[in-house]
Amino acid sequence: MIKIGTALFEAAEQFEREKGISKDILVSSLCDALAAAYKKHIKDKDAPNVEAILDEQAGEIGVFRTKVVVDKVEDENLEISLEDAKEIDEDVELDDEVKIEVTPENFGRVAAQSAKQVITQRIREAERKLVLDEFMSKKNTLITGIIQRRTDRAVIVNIGKTDAIMPSREQIPGEYYKPGNRIRVFVLDVKETSKLPQVIVSQAHAEIVRELFELEVPEIEDGIVEIKSIAREAGFRTKLAVWSNDPSVDSVGACIGPRGTRIQTIVGELKNEKIDIVRYSEDPVEYIVNALSPARIISVDILADEEDRHEAFVIVPDDQLSLAIGREGQNVRLAHRLTGWKIDIKSETQAREMENNANIEEAQYEDEASQEDYTQDEEDAIDEIAQEAIEETNQMGIDEEDRETEEEQTEEPQEQEV
Repeated sequence: MIKIGTALFEAAEQFEREKGISKDILVSSLCDALAAAYKKHIKDKDAPNVEAILDEQAGEIGVFRTKVVVDKVEDENLEISLEDAKEIDEDVELDDEVKIEVTPENFGRVAAQSAKQVITQRIREAERKLVLDEFMSKKNTLITGIIQRRTDRAVIVNIGKTDAIMPSREQIPGEYYKPGNRIRVFVLDVKETSKLPQVIVSQAHAEIVRELFELEVPEIEDGIVEIKSIAREAGFRTKLAVWSNDPSVDSVGACIGPRGTRIQTIVGELKNEKIDIVRYSEDPVEYIVNALSPARIISVDILADEEDRHEAFVIVPDDQLSLAIGREGQNVRLAHRLTGWKIDIKSETQAREMENNANIEEAQYEDEASQEDYTQDEEDAIDEIAQEAIEETNQMGIDEEDRETEEEQTEEPQEQEV
């Protein structure tokens, strides 16, 4: 056995406290390293019955081979005679297994060199698994980090045991990310790599709004108010559809909070991003009207309501058209993403013009159809007259032939008499 003392165990316990890596991992790593070093020493890397055993109380470690007790030994590496086994354990019998120490002399330095490599590798693997498990459990949640630095394509955020990456597509447009500032980010994805896991975070994802509302609105956390849908254009505007499972609780009022305190906190967290909270409805007409707020709506016509096709035609007052569409179409675009309906918006004047044009086209179509019918009737009449004329001409020809035949028959007898 090799004397290692208690310092190793004390160091392992301290390492466990600081890094969170179990002491058992270090102990097992040391045993595996010693067994691997022995196999290399005997030039048999596949030796199946070699193991290292550590005695924590004595502070010693050694290499042992497990051998089967037999009458006649054929392989000394795998078998031991009953007589030799009795010297180790008097109660041993045939076919029992005994552990025999085979630790070479002056093996400590070789074992230490091998153990250093193995333990370092195992610690890295344990750290990687620890970080991976921790952040896999935090996936799709909000965490706080500190901005480390900014590159051309990403912002590096320290989130504790590792650094996370926030790609440019997940950043808020126009936002300045200053190193050293604390920010809240949404854990979007965790990817396992050969080193520490790669954590992808976001400040532009729509789910970050859901997380903030769950933190600020107790009714949402308790399940009384439910967030049905979110449509977001990060840094500019968000639409949130909410529903109350309790008729006595106002879903919109709960999200706004007393004097707007709850919504103001969330808006501040989102860098003054505008948030529209609308009531969800199972009635598509009512839902579309709510989604297009703050614009006033005159009417909503459902054009198609199928599994893969939802279309609606909306008419608004002339002075509400720009508000309903929004700057660069933002309001109607968010309403479409919130409701899942394709929305075509027209003002009263535009709708009236469309109706007039449709009526004119319909009248023209009817006139054309009538003209076509009239033309067809004329053609049919002409064909009928032509047919009658042909038949009359043919009949006249037949009558003329009959008359000539009768005259010939009358003249023939007169010639015979003369």
